[in-house]
Amino acid sequence: MKALVAQELSGPAGLVYTDVDDPVGNDSVVIDVGAAGVCFPDLLMLRGEYQMKMPAPFIPGLEVAGTVRSAPDGSGFVAGQRVSGFSLLGAWAERVAVPVDSVVPTHDGLDDGSAVCLLGNYYTMYFALQHRGALQAGETVLVLGSGGGVGTAAVQIAKALGARVIAMVHRRSAVEFVQSLGADVVLPLTDGWLDAVKEHTGGRGVDLVVDPIGGSAFDDAIRAMATEGRLLVIGFAAGGIPTVKVNRLLLRNVSVVGVGWGEFVNRTPGAQAQVGAALATLVDGGLRPPAPVRFPLSDGVAALQRFADGEINGKLVLEP
Repeated sequence: MKALVAQELSGPAGLVYTDVDDPVGNDSVVIDVGAAGVCFPDLLMLRGEYQMKMPAPFIPGLEVAGTVRSAPDGSGFVAGQRVSGFSLLGAWAERVAVPVDSVVPTHDGLDDGSAVCLLGNYYTMYFALQHRGALQAGETVLVLGSGGGVGTAAVQIAKALGARVIAMVHRRSAVEFVQSLGADVVLPLTDGWLDAVKEHTGGRGVDLVVDPIGGSAFDDAIRAMATEGRLLVIGFAAGGIPTVKVNRLLLRNVSVVGVGWGEFVNRTPGAQAQVGAALATLVDGGLRPPAPVRFPLSDGVAALQRFADGEINGKLVLEP
């Protein structure tokens, strides 16, 4: 079969589209890949910068949607069934073996490209907003980096849970895209953005901040919070890991909350199924991720470079 293989840890340039052996099923579900997702941890892994360091060569890809090729007896899955799942590695290929407890049926209303969009980013953001952030209907959520995959999920899920959303965009070209997600206010992440947020909240500030960026925006984000506001630390796309003087948290009665979905799943049996069921309810209610940016798997190097250069709005998927 064909696959994108990371031959060296040099970012997208280290990928090669080549022939590899088919995956061995054993106790896993073997899936014929219809679409594979691309997320920021993939890029970090390709650079050797992710917390889980993989020696080259390896097949990247954490998210997959497609059709069951084979499944263990008693798994609940059958050949020909449409499924989605978290593969950890190996999804950027024509076939991949995925642990049974990481596979869920694909919603009938979604094609494979849309189904894969609901995996990492939407699972993470539902967990972040509902569980870690304790978001209540009517609260105001500020989303930094709203044009990316995490930001897209944050805007849509916050709206689905009844929040008012102020979305920040780094690229002005993303404004129209983010408006289409249902954000109530879209603002450029430029100098003076904190004053703009305060203006749109009557000087009060926001109840919840979604920060997948880190870096210099973090300090202003803390100042953007209302009393008892919560800042959700999702990631560090800007490259810098910020620090905070905890006296600022004490004096302003605000919180900084870590969000580590993968670690939570590893330590909490049933968490993935629970969040998956909650997301399915939102999909039943009309939630649909925006159409992904689709590239053939054979053009994966170019696609990943565009992703690394910040040229992708929303979710990038690779299709064999």
